[in-house]
Amino acid sequence: MDLKGTVAVITGGGTGIGAAVAERLARKGAAAVVVGYSRSAGEAQETVARLESLGCKAEALAADVSDDAAVRRMAERVRAAHGRVDVLVCNAGMTRWVPFPDLEGLTDDVWRQIMGVNLMGAFYCARAFAPDLRAARGAIVNVASVAGLHPTGSSIAYGVSKAALLQLTRDLAAALAPEVRVNAVAPGMVATRWHIDRVGEQVFAEMATKEELKAPLRRTARPEHVAQLVTALLESDMVTGETLVGDGGRHLTY
Repeated sequence: MDLKGTVAVITGGGTGIGAAVAERLARKGAAAVVVGYSRSAGEAQETVARLESLGCKAEALAADVSDDAAVRRMAERVRAAHGRVDVLVCNAGMTRWVPFPDLEGLTDDVWRQIMGVNLMGAFYCARAFAPDLRAARGAIVNVASVAGLHPTGSSIAYGVSKAALLQLTRDLAAALAPEVRVNAVAPGMVATRWHIDRVGEQVFAEMATKEELKAPLRRTARPEHVAQLVTALLESDMVTGETLVGDGGRHLTY
């Protein structure tokens, strides 16, 4: 896929990985990028301003991806404004930090929230935008995690949601073929506000150093690295149903 002139929708696009993907698409010549967000309104508007400074038409739209009706409304608005959708990046995600041994901490509410955003949100978006993506012979990239491949991450529920997202990726690749390609990226630790704000800069730096010593490439990913993976999959016309791991090779040492 030539990304020049495309229309892209990025959920969770206001901050971190989503914002980096949006900027990379703009730099590659996307005609329009829709920045989806649920809570980060200010950051989403800042992302829109950066995209517009790069010559890309941009818009921030609020939508709770765990709400099917809200997703369908977003799709209708994008369709009316732009007439087409070539790219869908399902990046919206959430977690609750529950130590693995604390099984009682995985309440029904925790499961519903995490699965609702991380899994059902991606499905709702794919379903709502499927007609547009089929018409454009477009592509979807789901942002998963190495927690969906190994017993690691913020909680069991988070890892299960990302493992399910990887299976959804394969299933959608089969369901939407031949018109639409569907792939996923699985980053490891990424230096984003999502991680840093929870533990603080010093603790995060210590955690990152420990992980770097276990990773062959000896580095911690930044949002820009994940954006590279996303656009690589979007541009790879013969790839569908695949997961691209981006953790500096850390998965080789588990």
